[in-house]
Amino acid sequence: MTYDKRHGGAWDRGSADSYYRRPYNPHKYVAGTMTSEKVESLSASDLEAYKAGWQDNEALGWFKEW
Repeated sequence: MTYDKRHGGAWDRGSADSYYRRPYNPHKYVAGTMTSEKVESLSASDLEAYKAGWQDNEALGWFKEW
């Protein structure tokens, strides 16, 4: 499956939450991250994209080193 990987999109947010070791919290932004409205009530396809972004990063093991 191909996902929209734009900055602020559901896949991007899932990947970023995993990378920064934040809790699993499905969301996306209407446009850019933190510069537009945050959306937490996601469609089934956006939920799938968030989960895929999260799982992709978890599988790669790319995590922020503090």
